[in-house]
Amino acid sequence: MGSLGSLLPILLMFVIFYFLLIRPQQKRQKAVKTMQSGLKKGDHVVTIGGLHGTIEVLEENTVVIKSKDGSALTFDRNAIRESREVQ
Repeated sequence: MGSLGSLLPILLMFVIFYFLLIRPQQKRQKAVKTMQSGLKKGDHVVTIGGLHGTIEVLEENTVVIKSKDGSALTFDRNAIRESREVQ
């Protein structure tokens, strides 16, 4: 019984870390992956670098984003942070 009592705080810390850190991070990663797989031509997106633009070409692993000044830049699909409504 003494060894179980000494392991209890460690197990309790692991449970707390799981629910406060690990589980929310997994949910965020799943939401981002779902958003990235659901992208389509014409969506307004923001990259992880902060570039705002519209998707012009969508391939399996890359996207071509057209910015406001008309330049077209190629990014990995994983570089898309979020999809936004037109403002």
